[in-house]
Amino acid sequence: MTENSNHLPIPELFVAPQSAAALKDVAGDMPSWDLTERQLCDLELLMNGGFSPLKGFLTQADYDGVVNEMRLADGRLWPMPINLDVSQAFADRIEPGTDIALRDQEGVILAVMSVTDKWVPNKSHEAEKVFGADDVAHPAVNYLHHTAGPVYLGGPVKGLQAPTHYDFRARRNSPNELRAMFKKLGWRKVVVFQTRNPLHRAHQELTFRAAREAQANLMIHPVVGMTKPGDVDHFTRVRCYEAVLDKYPQATTTLSLLNLAMRMGGPREAVWHGLIRRNHGATHFIVGRDHAGPGKNSAGEDFYGPYDAQELFRKHEDEIGVKLVDFKHMVYVQERAQYEPADEIEDGVTVLNISGTELRRRLREGLEIPEWFSFPEVVRELRRNSPPRAQQGFTVFFTGLSGSGKSTVANALMVKLMEMGGRPVTLLDGDVVRKHLSSELGFSKEHRDINIKRIGYVASEITKNGGIAICAPIAPYTATRRAVREMIEAGGAFVEVHVATPLEECERRDRKGLYKLAREGKIKEFTGISDPYEEPQAPELRLDTTNIDVDNAAHQVLLKLEQLGLIGLK
Repeated sequence: MTENSNHLPIPELFVAPQSAAALKDVAGDMPSWDLTERQLCDLELLMNGGFSPLKGFLTQADYDGVVNEMRLADGRLWPMPINLDVSQAFADRIEPGTDIALRDQEGVILAVMSVTDKWVPNKSHEAEKVFGADDVAHPAVNYLHHTAGPVYLGGPVKGLQAPTHYDFRARRNSPNELRAMFKKLGWRKVVVFQTRNPLHRAHQELTFRAAREAQANLMIHPVVGMTKPGDVDHFTRVRCYEAVLDKYPQATTTLSLLNLAMRMGGPREAVWHGLIRRNHGATHFIVGRDHAGPGKNSAGEDFYGPYDAQELFRKHEDEIGVKLVDFKHMVYVQERAQYEPADEIEDGVTVLNISGTELRRRLREGLEIPEWFSFPEVVRELRRNSPPRAQQGFTVFFTGLSGSGKSTVANALMVKLMEMGGRPVTLLDGDVVRKHLSSELGFSKEHRDINIKRIGYVASEITKNGGIAICAPIAPYTATRRAVREMIEAGGAFVEVHVATPLEECERRDRKGLYKLAREGKIKEFTGISDPYEEPQAPELRLDTTNIDVDNAAHQVLLKLEQLGLIGLK
């Protein structure tokens, strides 16, 4: 009997241990690039074979083929560009033919890359072709334009060592470790369930059915690299998965963690996930409704159709080498006290369902989550991670022109919140932060962005640890405010207050004489005069302080905080 293809080892990019030691000595003198969080995830899957057949970061020819045709230059199917994006300053030092050391954020050398290509990509074209729209409401497009470096480097990689993970080590398996395990257990068919959310009873039922239909063993393979901003953190999710694992038959089910940086790329992402799972020894893959969808676009519509991912996957199924298993939308039928596929239910029965939004509301407000929906063990973990909102930390982020009244209202709000008590309150005022955190920075766009991100970082730590942060910078740029929101919402609520006092009124007040100096050209790049202020489109609250006193303005913010459930006014 021939060996099953999902049991055979696949090529890795690691060099032999003796070569790694020698290469590490030489690499100490090479130009070094400190990998970003996304690049670390990509490099790990390049080195361990998870991204096979890739031999390194894409060359320009491979990149062009992937972006335009979903194919590498040699014609093989690959839907997602995997690039080493770097800063202009670093790119200026590197020419094709150079070897560079790739380091983790602690400075440990993980790999050596031989740079063969260097180019400046057309990021708008990449966004259109890969993600379907050049729309920054898509997290990957926003990342492309506002986080990724402007220059791409391509070339093969020699792996020296895998990144170190200190969490859930027994659950982290390379593709070849899984293949060896499947061979040892005799698992000829393996159906994979991909998830970036906690598992509830409906997921359990659909995975049972998928494994039964495919007559396969089941691997729950959640993503623990980068997912969508706002997702439940992977520590909480893995504790939830481990709590649910007891509900599955031990002999036919396994749980393994995938350190993938998702792009939320819908149809292309589904094909990509299929190829990655083939490398990890899967034979079947469950593709869900709106698989890896990023939510709504700037016009408030879904980026992708609900079954676009399944259609593209099915079209390339033979090349992917993994069979598609339809994700059944499971709902609870009250009369029969069980989950059933929504499209198989007759009229006249009572169907119960709780959406993700409704689940978050119940967690936020401390309401009951019924046992028919989820397992008590999972709910317990989620409640530990998401206490009721009135017990969570949060950030109030004032933004507006100089002289709009931000700092004054922020100070009044701080006093009112301290009077209420219950949580520590910290005011991160623009001038104070500049003195203590950012004294070396100037007022160029780049330096102002760095300053706002520092404020955001400090606020996110305060928020994560249950405190209240009040920030009052000008923060004129939409992209920077969005980056700060994403940072903070990982640990609590973010309340944006646009102090929308008109420019004429701000200039009339001009307590510091800054507008006068800006009008005379003595201050360059002054917001509202020689530099733009990008108004927030959907702040939680908009205030115009022209005709209201400070006490009234601060009280409006308190009322908004109460409405959001973050405080309880007595």
